[in-house]
Amino acid sequence: MGARAVVVGGGIGGLAAAIGLHRTGWEVTVLERAAAPADAGAAISLAANGIRALDALGVGGAVRAAARRQYTGGTRTPDGRWLSRMDGAALERALGSPMAGIRRAELHRLLREALPPSCVRVGVTGTLDGTDAELVVAADGVGSAIRAELFPDHPGPLYSGSTVLRAITAEPVPLDTDFELTWGPGAEFGHIGLPDGRAEWHAVLVAPEGVRHADPLAALRRRFASWHGRIPQLLDATRAADVLHHDVHELVTPLPAYAVGGRVALLGDAAHAMTPNLGQGACQALEDAVTLAAELAAGPDVASALTRYDAVRRPRADGVARAARRAGRLGHRLRHPLAVPLRNAALRLTPPAVAQRAILRHATWTPPRLP
Repeated sequence: MGARAVVVGGGIGGLAAAIGLHRTGWEVTVLERAAAPADAGAAISLAANGIRALDALGVGGAVRAAARRQYTGGTRTPDGRWLSRMDGAALERALGSPMAGIRRAELHRLLREALPPSCVRVGVTGTLDGTDAELVVAADGVGSAIRAELFPDHPGPLYSGSTVLRAITAEPVPLDTDFELTWGPGAEFGHIGLPDGRAEWHAVLVAPEGVRHADPLAALRRRFASWHGRIPQLLDATRAADVLHHDVHELVTPLPAYAVGGRVALLGDAAHAMTPNLGQGACQALEDAVTLAAELAAGPDVASALTRYDAVRRPRADGVARAARRAGRLGHRLRHPLAVPLRNAALRLTPPAVAQRAILRHATWTPPRLP
């Protein structure tokens, strides 16, 4: 079906969509407003469904080579005791791939390299009025201007009640696990091991929107002073200038459609911005990208392909978004002095097979084949 397509937004989802469209015969232009992604100094965990989507796009091998596979880890309490353990080898047997950690800047680089150099135009803001392309893909993030234009009565993204600080350490750190979370009342601290021995850490805090700190590392050292020793070690290995701080917004009200007007498809955070509690935001965007390319390749026309894309993707992604919101309520957002120990006891008593099924529920996904 290939014709001309414009992808508005050069993040993970937008680049993946461009790759899928390019591979299936479309002439693609990606319009990206920012010179560099706002989260380039962070890392990401990709679950098996995200890696399978990358495989379908032809870049899975390169991503695997640049990532650190996550076989060990789990969730702890602030004093360091385990609530649950992750068995990455069991997940790999069940899904064909374990989770993998990679720097976001490296993932962006690998995705861009899969496209012709002239495909991505930086410093350009895309609009619906600015193009007569047969297809427009709105991949312009949680604050999507195209979404606001298409759905003027939709409330748009809302503050989730949580803010996240994160950074990649400036030097290698000794880690006992590949991936780890620590849950305390109103806060979460986690890390991802990277192939070069460094680590990305994140701190998620229940806080008012817009709060910022003159010295974020000092604020975090105070906040996590009584937590187990791995946390101060990660903070001490970090430069203050490398700390990113973003409030977490989500689409609490689902969109009525991911496709509008017979030529516009919404994808990733523009369609279903979700909290990061399941680590599925980017993975769902990658699923969107592969599904969109496959439906368009199946024809017979753009409008019918986008109708199928909406029917396939909206129930899946909206369901994951709801599950992520529930996971946050039972995770770092839980603060009641009676509820927290009850939650902890329940996690310790949960059989590993049951915990694994909870992960498989969202990470199990078979991508459509691209021609």
